[in-house]
Amino acid sequence: MARISCVRHIGLCLIVFTTGAWLRAQEPIVGRPCEGCEAVFEGLPSSLTATARLTEAREPGDPMTLTGRVLGADGRPRAGVVVYAYQTNAAGVYPPSSLRVGAAARHGALRGWALSGPDGRYTFETIRPGTYPTRDAPAHVHLHVIERGCATYYIDDVMFDDDPLLTPAVRRTQTMRGGPGIVAATRASGRWLVTRDIHLGRNISGHAGC
Repeated sequence: MARISCVRHIGLCLIVFTTGAWLRAQEPIVGRPCEGCEAVFEGLPSSLTATARLTEAREPGDPMTLTGRVLGADGRPRAGVVVYAYQTNAAGVYPPSSLRVGAAARHGALRGWALSGPDGRYTFETIRPGTYPTRDAPAHVHLHVIERGCATYYIDDVMFDDDPLLTPAVRRTQTMRGGPGIVAATRASGRWLVTRDIHLGRNISGHAGC
């Protein structure tokens, strides 16, 4: 038993060391100002797939699939890019996260990461987010990308073209970071379907062209 315990202890040390090495090797944040951009690294799993869940299947709200392609400056699909997303629940609030400190605590529990596949595609299974109780902004999903070994930055939120709060004035505030964030929301078989392609580095100040 002592030998098994010792092996487990060594394994734990290796995990901690590996995680620490990853944190020390964080990609630089570009496109500032970017409050909370460091949250993309907090809780980042060691293994990612092209499809991820932001909510559990039993989460109240209308099911939604958010998908799209990650594209390089040449318009070609880019594999291996991390897409990070977070959002409100159906009531328009960020439910508390298990992370009590750090930037990620403010992002709430409905967050996750997907890794673009060989075709550049990423997908999040989630619910359609609710509008803030203050109704001072359209409903949205926040998106960031991590171009591994190069940079991380936020892009324009996903917003829905059928949202009554998406006024002409709000539309004029869009900066097209990472391409257009306003999407068409279609409904099929009780599920919302939205597509948001990501154009790496587009309108991101300080992006070096990874």
